[in-house]
Amino acid sequence: MTAAASAITNRRVLAIAVPIVLSNATIPILGAVDTAVVGQLGQAAPIGAVGLGAVILATIYWVFGFLRMGTTGMVAQARGAGETAETGALLMRGLLIAAAAGLVFVAGQAAVFWAAFRVAPASPEVERLARAYLSIRIWGAPATIAIYALTGWLIAMERTRGVLTLQLAMNGLNVVLSVTFVLVLGWGVPGVAAATLIAEWTGLAIGLWLCRSAFAGDRWRDWARVFDPKRLRRMASVNGDILIRSVVLQASFTAFMFFGAGLGDVTLAANQVLLQFLSITAYALDGFAFAAEALVGQTRGVRDRAALRRAAIVASEWGVGSSLLLALVFVVAGPWLVDVMATAPAVRTEARAYLPWIAAAPVVGIAAWMLDGIFIGATETRAMRNAAMVSVAVYAAAIAILLPAFGNHGLWAALMVLNLTRGITLGLRYPALEARAG
Repeated sequence: MTAAASAITNRRVLAIAVPIVLSNATIPILGAVDTAVVGQLGQAAPIGAVGLGAVILATIYWVFGFLRMGTTGMVAQARGAGETAETGALLMRGLLIAAAAGLVFVAGQAAVFWAAFRVAPASPEVERLARAYLSIRIWGAPATIAIYALTGWLIAMERTRGVLTLQLAMNGLNVVLSVTFVLVLGWGVPGVAAATLIAEWTGLAIGLWLCRSAFAGDRWRDWARVFDPKRLRRMASVNGDILIRSVVLQASFTAFMFFGAGLGDVTLAANQVLLQFLSITAYALDGFAFAAEALVGQTRGVRDRAALRRAAIVASEWGVGSSLLLALVFVVAGPWLVDVMATAPAVRTEARAYLPWIAAAPVVGIAAWMLDGIFIGATETRAMRNAAMVSVAVYAAAIAILLPAFGNHGLWAALMVLNLTRGITLGLRYPALEARAG
């Protein structure tokens, strides 16, 4: 076993996971600050424009999440196998994909914006401001997509403190510039967009510096390796499976919101409040899933079945413990958190009625979260894709049965069924994954 794949310890898992958890904690803060800054303009339209523009771009960029996950799994395996040259080549491939995709979005921005506002129409004033916001932000597309690949590489190399540094620098700069451009210089919505654009390109520069060891020597520009057809086909296969899996899961979460909207405005608002609890859960548990990605990938690369099993178990133990702690927090502090996030009495009452589902969510979903990390690290992405498709089909059946009978309780129950099924379907495939490890 190589040094990278040896000594799977609790300390090592925490060294990977804790910086990711702290890094994730900065994400909602940035959105809150941007909203607060434009809120000082005293008008509703700027708030709506920034929110709408950010959602449009987040949806576009979300598609490229496969670069983060695929890069982590493949680089971790290359590292475990001692293939240093391949770790650099993999990062280079990711950056080239990001550059190409970003330039396509910049060149085709008119079509992108037209399609976005057809799907999400807004008032003339909000659309005007949102277009101004997007016309600035879109120039950050190559940088933003590239950061997915850089982050995946850092996680695979167990340099998650670098991920934390990157997020703190980007988001901190964004906050400072937003306040300066909007409240001091009076640039309004374009000021928020300019602040984010500068932060994105600065983040790319910092990320490249953090990944500078990948560019040591000439191996990263070994074009015969970078463009090797066999390696490109494998990368395309892994990333394609992850993309399909992510799309069907995102569709299931979108469907949850759509069905909730059909139950009335109060129920829709209550569900939106409660979904923030799920976001907190995902942010908190991501760290341990990412640890599983890095460690399982390395042990898979060195083909050490025992080490792979230990990596999966140790990371999952921390994940399970954290899920139980989160469930307890939601039971004890849930009503207070609801009151903080919602002021309308009807929304508060409605949200509290469904808090038991939120308390159950971390415990029910932990197997799916951790197995996702294990399968990404092992690059068993076809199994992930198939499990997601089966799970979403079961989820659709659960909604068809439970929603008419139990209303919003049935909708939340169906969401639990989705995550439970994801855990079961991946769990059934785990023995085969482990068998192929050695």
